Amino acid sequence: MSFSNSSFIVIGAYGGIGSVVSKTLKANGANLLLAGKDSSKLEALSNELNTSFFNLDASDFSQVDSLIGFAIKTLGVVDGIVNCCGSLLLKPAHITSETEYFSVIQSNLTSSFATIRSGCKAMMGRGGSVVLISSAAAKIGLANHEAIACAKAGIIGLTKSAAATYASKNIRVNCVAPGLINTPLTKSITNNENALKASVSMHPLGKIGSPADIASAVVWLLDPANSWITGQTIVVDGGLSSLKTRG
Repeated sequence: MSFSNSSFIVIGAYGGIGSVVSKTLKANGANLLLAGKDSSKLEALSNELNTSFFNLDASDFSQVDSLIGFAIKTLGVVDGIVNCCGSLLLKPAHITSETEYFSVIQSNLTSSFATIRSGCKAMMGRGGSVVLISSAAAKIGLANHEAIACAKAGIIGLTKSAAATYASKNIRVNCVAPGLINTPLTKSITNNENALKASVSMHPLGKIGSPADIASAVVWLLDPANSWITGQTIVVDGGLSSLKTRG
């Protein structure tokens, strides 16, 4: 796999999944622009990978427009965009506040919509690939996941519609739906022995995932060798949402 002469934007680049995506693309020769909200983490990863970076709130349409403009100025072209922004809220609906709900929607679904809105416009002249991150929680009913399930199911719907809209422009839109991944975002589960044990038992393969498991699927979807794939949700969840092996 080689991405030499290819240019990508990774939004949420310093997160558990985003950082592995960024490092994998860079190791395979891609030109990168890293983007995200935490300027210190963003700058640290950018220095490590010797890439440009852009600080933004990815749920703000105008800021994402500015990101795309900066990308064209610094990279010349944009061949693909990955949005790894997200959050996790594990609460039943009846104790979820309005503020918490809208925060989940903004960080997950609105940032994905903003990515499509600005990114696809920029790639209409030459084609490209967009990869979003959904969740296995959008594919199977999991208790206490109402807000995040809303947002992540919306991303699946967004993926399908945008893929249909921009197919004639040779822009592919896909998403990856992880199960539980061992990242800083999930430490409330992974650092709790009982919660982790319960979560592992829900995954038929008997383990939770790593950022590399998801990054490999993201990078695969970006690869021009897979240019006949669009409108798909690739579920990478250890069998969580599709298999029942006990009971």
